[in-house]
Amino acid sequence: MSKSIAFVGNPNVGKSVIFNKLTGQYAVVSNYAGTTVDVTRGNITIGSEQYQVVDTPGTYSLMPLSEDEQVTRDLIIKEKPNIIVQVCDMKNIERSLHLFCELTLFKIPMVLVLNMRDEAIQSGIRINIKKLTEILGVPITCCTATTGDGVSDILKIIPQATVSNLNIEYKNNKDILTIENVLKDKTSISKALSVYLLSGDKDIKQYVPQKLQEKVFKLVSDTVKNEYKMFAAQIFHDNNETILKIVSEVKKIKHRKHKSVMEKLGNICLHPFWGTIIMLFIIFIMYEFIGVFVAGVVVDWIQTKVFEELINPFIANCFDYLGTGPVVNFIKDLFVGQYGIFTMAIPYAFAIIFPIVIAFFSFFGILEDSGYLPRLSVILNRLFSLVGLNGKAVLPMVLGVGCGTMAVLSSRILETKKERMIVVILLSLSIPCSAQLGIILAMLSSVSYKATIVWLLCILFSLFLVGKILDFYVKGESTNFIIEIPKMRIPSIINILSKVKMRLVWYMKEVVPLFILATVGLFFMDKIHLLTTLERWFSPIVVKFLGLPVETTSTFIMGFLRRDYGASGIYTLAQDGLLSGTQILVSAVVITLFVPCLAQSLMVIKEHGIKIASIVFIAITTYAVLFGGLLRFIVVGILKI
Repeated sequence: MSKSIAFVGNPNVGKSVIFNKLTGQYAVVSNYAGTTVDVTRGNITIGSEQYQVVDTPGTYSLMPLSEDEQVTRDLIIKEKPNIIVQVCDMKNIERSLHLFCELTLFKIPMVLVLNMRDEAIQSGIRINIKKLTEILGVPITCCTATTGDGVSDILKIIPQATVSNLNIEYKNNKDILTIENVLKDKTSISKALSVYLLSGDKDIKQYVPQKLQEKVFKLVSDTVKNEYKMFAAQIFHDNNETILKIVSEVKKIKHRKHKSVMEKLGNICLHPFWGTIIMLFIIFIMYEFIGVFVAGVVVDWIQTKVFEELINPFIANCFDYLGTGPVVNFIKDLFVGQYGIFTMAIPYAFAIIFPIVIAFFSFFGILEDSGYLPRLSVILNRLFSLVGLNGKAVLPMVLGVGCGTMAVLSSRILETKKERMIVVILLSLSIPCSAQLGIILAMLSSVSYKATIVWLLCILFSLFLVGKILDFYVKGESTNFIIEIPKMRIPSIINILSKVKMRLVWYMKEVVPLFILATVGLFFMDKIHLLTTLERWFSPIVVKFLGLPVETTSTFIMGFLRRDYGASGIYTLAQDGLLSGTQILVSAVVITLFVPCLAQSLMVIKEHGIKIASIVFIAITTYAVLFGGLLRFIVVGILKI
């Protein structure tokens, strides 16, 4: 049986880069059980020994404040890795040593990797590796992951991993021992359990053996007497004192006279004015590249030239050889009909979403590897705080203008379920994709500039109103905006391509089957005339409440299949003279606020489950209709557009 290794470290220390270089093409990305958090797994061979390796989410502490940190600690406890490889930022070793102190509580053999050696040298920082090894009692090596320098040395020291002999003199050690003595014969993580229980960590209770729970919980309660925060603060203080002493012995700083160009650029990106200008430029580039060029030009070319003119006719001709008959016609419709697997699911997955996946993860990889992403979050933090979010929400919200499907996926970067839920609902409600947006603006411009302004104000009003309501009613806490600002650096193309490759494998395995399944569902809904029935049911609401022609009903249903289909249908009705100025404005607002397209809906279901997704879709549909009806009366009675 092969041994297991867990790669652990703070965010932005290059842990995943090292992991990818060591595991190469054998790494596989998947969700950790019961969560939406990604973990990457792979295999490495050292000598004749094979190791199973897992790259855990970045964490500052094992007393979790986010789902990412929860996953890292759960993985260590449940999977019990034989070795932990902790990756540190050599420039900021103090912060990494706080995590190291927590890891030592689990008494698992460890290896310490000091990454970003080149940046440490440029900053005038020197670490006495020999002295640090003696103090911590674990093998230590240095490397520069982006260039690959020293990465192979990690393989040499992994077999030498040892349990740290670092002895921290906790002032509460007597209390820790009281709990530890009860647990030590029943679990190998007795000390870690003791510290976290006394620090008030509620989630750690599940790992206490059931027979001992009553006794242990009573002991903890009697010992701490509800002063959990004071105990946790004392543990942090004791760790910090130990770390400061260690750092004073092993770290030397030689001050430099001049800052590098990348350091100056990094500082400018945080400037209130110039940072905002740079941010707007980068957001514009991202929108133009992903939202306009890829989601528009590239997708249109692949869809028309490759699929509609080449692949689809070829496949249809192949099915023509089957002949005719009830069964044959049924099979033809299933594969090449209006809701066919080859005419809807495959083009959806590979002509529309696949290019956007590549573009998004490439652009995201550049922002991530360069160190700009945290700076972007800082600049926009105040704006997003108005709706219960923080600056990290900028990426999915902006990306939603390009493609809502990938925006929902990117919401994983947010730390809490509450924040992810708010972003997903706001994306589903008020962020039109680029394809839909272009058609809507073209349609509104034919009415008047006043109609365009009213539409924009309606969408922004809905965004902030619903955001405020969600912030108040959605359970959970929004996280404090604490983010590490790494140095700016030139991105590594190899690292970016490696990350994109793993994401594409994930897309092929997990997302493409969803498109096929949903298309088959639509096929059968059409066969039993359920789609026609839905159109008949909604017609009275569309005609009497929204004041729109009956033909508009089908455009809303088509908008669910693909957002720009719905907008195109309304645009066609407007060109044919079937809609007045008021009706164009009302239909444009409703189609924008209406439920997201099929692809985005599938992603919401995948991320949050069918139950939550159904509630969200019903609430959004209701809001869109009610808002549209209210707008109709306001426009007719007051604005007279």
